[in-house]
Amino acid sequence: MDLEAKTELLGGRSPARFMRRYWQTEPLLVRNAWPGVTPPMARSALFALAERDDVEARLVTRSGRTWSLRHGPLARRSLPPLTQRFWTLLVQGVDLHDDAAHRLLQRFRFVPDARLDDLMVSFATDGGGVGPHVDAYDVFLLQLKGQRRWRIGPAPDRTLVTGAPLKLLRRFHPTHDWVLNAGDMLYLPPFWGHDGVAIGECMTASIGFRAPGRIALVRDLMQRIADDLPDAADGQGVYRDPRQRGTTVPARIPPNLQEFAHKAWQRSMRSQGVLDRALGQALTEPKAQVWFEAPAARRIGAKALVLDRRTRMLYDAHHVFINGESFVVSGRDAESLRRMADERTLMIADLKQLSRSTRDLLTQWANAGWLHEF
Repeated sequence: MDLEAKTELLGGRSPARFMRRYWQTEPLLVRNAWPGVTPPMARSALFALAERDDVEARLVTRSGRTWSLRHGPLARRSLPPLTQRFWTLLVQGVDLHDDAAHRLLQRFRFVPDARLDDLMVSFATDGGGVGPHVDAYDVFLLQLKGQRRWRIGPAPDRTLVTGAPLKLLRRFHPTHDWVLNAGDMLYLPPFWGHDGVAIGECMTASIGFRAPGRIALVRDLMQRIADDLPDAADGQGVYRDPRQRGTTVPARIPPNLQEFAHKAWQRSMRSQGVLDRALGQALTEPKAQVWFEAPAARRIGAKALVLDRRTRMLYDAHHVFINGESFVVSGRDAESLRRMADERTLMIADLKQLSRSTRDLLTQWANAGWLHEF
């Protein structure tokens, strides 16, 4: 991707300019960002996705000032009639289940994959929405069908409505009021208040980005680091205190034991690449509802290996990470696997340049359903 090339998607701006000027800084409305856009799937197919137990779906309805929220699976017969106003169906991770949605998401890879989360599609009848709220992450709101009115504004006061099933802002003072048509797009940085209301029947795509919380990330990394440490063998690495004198303060933690703990922690963190390895594994860990299927048979005459749309693949200076696993790579193998991660494709002809161990690794990934032959 040419980061300096102007694109309609960003209103004639280059990705580089957008990232410098707007990303995490201020909202941007782009008229006709995607001329001729069509929903990645029909309304009926979206409803069918909401019925599945491996798909995250929510139904939001409003009656006056009363809101209600139901989580999926949501059978079609449980949804309100299309003639009823003020309801919204939100289906998360549509890109994991539909190729067209996955291709739509790829248009936003000028942001690192480590930040790109998923594509949510919402269907709403007239007046439908989820109320004024803020998100802790960046989001592009692409109008797929129909119209939606968006009111947005800074939200210095994030006090929520007490007792509501949704995280609704108690005080919302919009500074902008726009109606988006099919193909229009709105970018919002984190913590900007926004309230979208359907004008007639409409569908909207939300391209969301991951923003790991510091505490949650540290917990995840610490657990992964602990799981990655080798077990002590034959008593090595076990605390010992020979010739210790007796104590008259038995409840006090011995200073020698504290020192042992400090050194054990420092030693574990000095292990080569331990933190980088844990981070890459965490960032590529598939979501809980993601399952891969092994291929039925090898494809004769295949020309390329293509990552499955559910596969997450990243890399750093020394590792390649895929679906929560890490591998140390170097040389020509590293170049090829990094290119595969960036382009999500590796030509079969390039396999001849790889080591036997890396070719075997790709075969294992193919057998696990992480990539496919085309």
